[in-house]
Order: sequence, then C-alpha cells, then structure tokens
Amino acid sequence: MSIREQNQKQHDIGPSIIDILYEIILTRKEEDIEGSYTRYLFDQGIDKICKKVGEESAEVIIASKNGSPREISCEIADLLYHLLVLMAERKIPAQEVYLELAKRLNKTLGL
Repeated sequence: MSIREQNQKQHDIGPSIIDILYEIILTRKEEDIEGSYTRYLFDQGIDKICKKVGEESAEVIIASKNGSPREISCEIADLLYHLLVLMAERKIPAQEVYLELAKRLNKTLGL
C-alpha cells in the first residue's frame, strides 16, 4: 500500500471511529464476553467508570504538561474511550453529544 493510500485510509476513519467504537461498547455492555475490559467496567458500575474518567482526565493533563504529542494523543484516546463507556452506561447516545456540539458551533458562528 502506498503512503498516499495509507494516508487516505487513515482519513476515511475520521470521526466515524467514535460511532464504531460506541457501537462496540454498547455490544460489550449487553454480551458477557470473557476477558472484556469494557464488560468489566460495566460490571463494576458507575463509580468505577467515573473513577476511570477522572484518572484518564488527570493523565491527559499530565501528558499535556510534560509529554510528547504522541503521548498526549494516546491519553486523549483513553479519555475518549472511557467517556464513551460512561455515555453507554448512562444511556446517552453519541448523537445527543453531536447535537450539543452542533448547537455550540452554531452559536459560535452566529447562526
């Protein structure tokens, strides 16, 4: 695969990766898959999920202060994953967050 094709493939993923990951998380919530970290979080409950969101938030802050761009990206990915788990636990569809972001964008743009 050429560099151009690899680059295009990466761009094709884009924001849709959030929807794909969210759907996988919802599936893990409903299915008892042995060894699934996601399922483990759901089994532990909202307190554990919130604790992980807090921990990952702190790690983003620390990486932002001291880390490389790659480390920061990895920590942000961890935080996003745990936020998606929290959303699934609280039954908040990703679309609801997208709509809220769109409202804020429209306000910013004066629409």
